[in-house]
Amino acid sequence: MRPRFIHPQALCESDEVGEGTRVWAFAHVLKGARVGRDCNVGDHAYLEAGAVVGDRVTVKNGVLLWDKVTVEDDVFLGPHVVFTNDVNPRAAYKKAAKDFLPTRVGRGATVGANATIVCGVTLGPGCFVGAGCVVVEDVPAHALVVGNPARQVGWVCACGQRLGGEVGEGVRCGGCGKAFRLQAGVGLVPG
Repeated sequence: MRPRFIHPQALCESDEVGEGTRVWAFAHVLKGARVGRDCNVGDHAYLEAGAVVGDRVTVKNGVLLWDKVTVEDDVFLGPHVVFTNDVNPRAAYKKAAKDFLPTRVGRGATVGANATIVCGVTLGPGCFVGAGCVVVEDVPAHALVVGNPARQVGWVCACGQRLGGEVGEGVRCGGCGKAFRLQAGVGLVPG
C-alpha cells in the first residue's frame, strides 16, 4: 500500500484518512470526517465532520461534503459538486445536527461538475448525474439524469457508456458487454 499524502498547504484534521489517499493544497478535512483508501481529494474541497467517503473515490476541486453525506466506494465527484444537509435553512433558526437529512451516493456513481445534491436523497449505484444538475429526489441505480430539477433521460453501464434501446427485461452494454435487467424500485441491476 502507498502511504497517504497530505499536501503541506492542506488542512487535514482527521485521523481517519486511508492509506494511499492524497489530500491536495487548500483542501480542508475536519476532525470526524472519514476518508477511505486510495482516494484523491482535490484543491479547495471541504469535508465536514460526519462526512464519510469510501475507498477509491475521486473528490475533485471545490467539492463540499457536509455531515451525514455518505459516499460509497469508486465514486467520482466532479469539480464544485455541492451537497446540502438542510432542506429549509434559516440563519435565525438553528437546527441540531440530528435534524439534518442524510444523503447517500451509491457505489460507482458519477456526479458531474457543478451539480447540487439536495439532502435526503439517495443516488443509486452506478448512476450518472449530469453536469449542473439539481437533484431533489432519489436517482435509481444506473440511471442517467440531467437538468434542473434532474430528470431521467436514460441508463448507463458500470463502464460509463450510455445504454441504448428499450431496457424491458434486459439490456447489454455495447462497450463492455455487461448485461443488466430492470428491478422495480431499484433501477438497473447486473444480470
